[in-house]
This record gives sequence, C-alpha cells and structure tokens, in this order.
Amino acid sequence: MITFAICDDEPSMIKEISDHLSQYMKEKNMASYSVSSFSDSRALLASNDDFDLIFLDVRMEQPDGVETARILRKRGSHSLLVFVTVLKEYVFDVFEVEACDYLLKPLDNIRFRRTMDRAVRSLEQRTAKSIVVRKGTSCEVILLSRIVYCEVQGRKIYIHQKDGRVTDYYDKMQAFEQRVDARFFKCHRSYLVNLDYVRGCNNGQVMLPQGGRIPVSRLREQDLIEALLRYRRGRGCC
Repeated sequence: MITFAICDDEPSMIKEISDHLSQYMKEKNMASYSVSSFSDSRALLASNDDFDLIFLDVRMEQPDGVETARILRKRGSHSLLVFVTVLKEYVFDVFEVEACDYLLKPLDNIRFRRTMDRAVRSLEQRTAKSIVVRKGTSCEVILLSRIVYCEVQGRKIYIHQKDGRVTDYYDKMQAFEQRVDARFFKCHRSYLVNLDYVRGCNNGQVMLPQGGRIPVSRLREQDLIEALLRYRRGRGCC
C-alpha cells in the first residue's frame, strides 16, 4: 500500500490535491493507498507515520515547507517530497532538500499526472527487489525495502521487518550479505542493517525508527557514518 500525506494550511488546497490524487489512483487501478491530511507542518512533524510521498505547501507558518523538509531529512526520512507553491522562485530552494518535484498552484492536471508517474516509478523501483527465504518445504518472499536489519544467532539468521515481524531460517551471514544490495551495511559481525532505516549512530549503537537500537562495533562506527553519507548522496529521488 502506498501512503500519502498532504500538508497545507488551506483546506481547499488539501481537497484539490486529494481529488487529483484520487482520480489518478483510480485511473491507474491502484486501490491500495491511504491519504493523511495535515493543516500545518507541526502536525506533520508530530506524526510517527513514515509516508511514501508527502505533498508540502512551501508557504506556511514556521516551520515553512522547506524547513519542514530539512527537519524530515535530518531525521532520516526517505519520503518522496512534492512541493506545492504559487511562486516559481522557490523552485531552487525545494531541490536543496532532495525534492522529487514541485507543482504550481492552481494545479495543472497534466503536470500532476507526470509528477505522479515519476513518483510511482520511483516507489516501484525501491520496493521491487526481494529475497526468497526457504524453511523446510515452505518459502517466504521478503521485500528488501521492508527489512530493517538482520542478525545471526548460532546457525540462524533473524530478519527483522518494518512491521515488527521476525523471520528466522538456517543460513550464514556471509551468504545473506551476497543476496542483498548496497543499502545494507555490516555494522557488527552479527548484524547487517538497512541504511534506509538508520536514524543515527552514537555510543556504539545504531539508532533505528521508533527507538530501536542495534550494536555497531567500534572499528566499524566511522565506516557506517561514511557509508550512510555516500548512500544518501548517491540515492536518486525520482
């Protein structure tokens, strides 16, 4: 399911974006989605939800849309950001915070559809990769985008997923590493973390969403920070 958020201090604009979004998703036969609305940036920042795409009004009471985006990025948010503005002058500001695109008010339907096409493609690319975990005669397909981290205990790998589920099976960490991509970093001999979920690193621990923590070895702490910076710089938005 794709999760959207709309943050605008004009109720009429929230409705307009919501209507365009509803029409687009209907035309694309994409019924699995949700939309959350926020009347100011403080309400959005107070939310614990991790949205796939956020429509942000640029001109709001402080923090404005651009500053709100900076705060979200500092928190480690990977949400696609689409700014909505009345002035073209703000275009260069919004791309400083890795915005996916910007839309001018009032919304143009053709431009909106093009923006959504790009955003949906980007989201599909993020979530398409997966691994198959075999347990006896059964198997489970797990999207890489849903794996927060994995750990090895004895002869078993434990895969911790975004929704709290833990899948375990017999394997070696080295073999698991070869099955995942560059978003994963070995922060400890027993732990492999998805950089998409890293919120910081301090005192020998990797900070994860919702207060989660896993260890990072002293010798790997600086490597983790550098890997995280490289990953963020090299990661395209749309």
